[in-house]
Amino acid sequence: MTFSILPPPAPSPVVRASSPSSSPFLDSDGDADLTLPCNRSKTSQKAILTPGEVVTEDPQWMRGHGTTTTGPPSSTTILATVAGTLHRTNKLLSIHPLRARYTPSIGDLIIGRIVSVETKRWRVDVSAPLLAHLPLSAINLPGGALRKRTATDELAIRSFFSEGDLLVAEVQSVYGDGAASLHTRSLRYGKLRNGVFLRVGGTGGGGGGVVRSKRQVWTVSAGNGGGEVDVVLGVNGYVFICKHSRGELAAGREEAKRMNVVTRMEEEEDKEGEGSVLYGDRNEEIQPETRREIARLGGVVGALVENGVRVDEEMVMAGYGVSLEMEEMGVGEDVFLGGEKGKMVVEAALKRVRG
Repeated sequence: MTFSILPPPAPSPVVRASSPSSSPFLDSDGDADLTLPCNRSKTSQKAILTPGEVVTEDPQWMRGHGTTTTGPPSSTTILATVAGTLHRTNKLLSIHPLRARYTPSIGDLIIGRIVSVETKRWRVDVSAPLLAHLPLSAINLPGGALRKRTATDELAIRSFFSEGDLLVAEVQSVYGDGAASLHTRSLRYGKLRNGVFLRVGGTGGGGGGVVRSKRQVWTVSAGNGGGEVDVVLGVNGYVFICKHSRGELAAGREEAKRMNVVTRMEEEEDKEGEGSVLYGDRNEEIQPETRREIARLGGVVGALVENGVRVDEEMVMAGYGVSLEMEEMGVGEDVFLGGEKGKMVVEAALKRVRG
């Protein structure tokens, strides 16, 4: 029997991006081109990678978030584990997912919903992989009492928050498993009422969504006689728009107390009504004009997300101003900002912000 020796197969060609500007993948410094696998030809390159897809086999790259390696430890093949866009920082490759849950970070202002009530704490849904914890010791007691929580407080725990309640809080700490611990000790935080709740994309995903900014809570002087409206943007992608509450007045009163300006009688008046203000369940009477402007602000937020634009104070206020101007000019008779009308509002708002 004769044996024939065949020549080795030709090495598979690789495609290199010609320049960082022409590459569909985002680059932070543009120092070298990324070697792409041969099955992604130049005409079929996509800016979005899918789970299991080979990112590169070049040993010069290090894997980051959203990537993994396969085979023996010496393998240089990097695979994508999430669907998203490829980002490069020096020699580190990471994939930013198109959709992702919120990753808690200390100091973040978030909006959550009470899921369950336990002995000394509440479990809160904040759109994270794990439920957050709100300890009984991390909330304000009615009357501003500064004392250790007792068994009486534990028995009355549902009088503060119960299942289904919305609240705005701050991330105080993050456990080793990624779960967040919250607190509402500031008078800016607490139960949310008298408004509408929206759920949009947070900072974890791509496209439009809520971004971290200098102010996550502010008061809008609404047009058309709508009075004052509060806007709360949670970093976790939850938004709440409501009638202006006395939270700012309470914060001012608290500052006055520190300066010993408030009289004893005013303190007693505050103690009588503070419990109902902080933890009341009844919504106040909201005028039709205020309801209309709340709906308009909600439409602006929805239009920004639909068109892939960031949601922060600057963009929301610019979009709200454009919407009022369009109504004055007779473009549309309602506050609905979907479809082409929403696209027009967003484009005009972007021009206004960019100057």
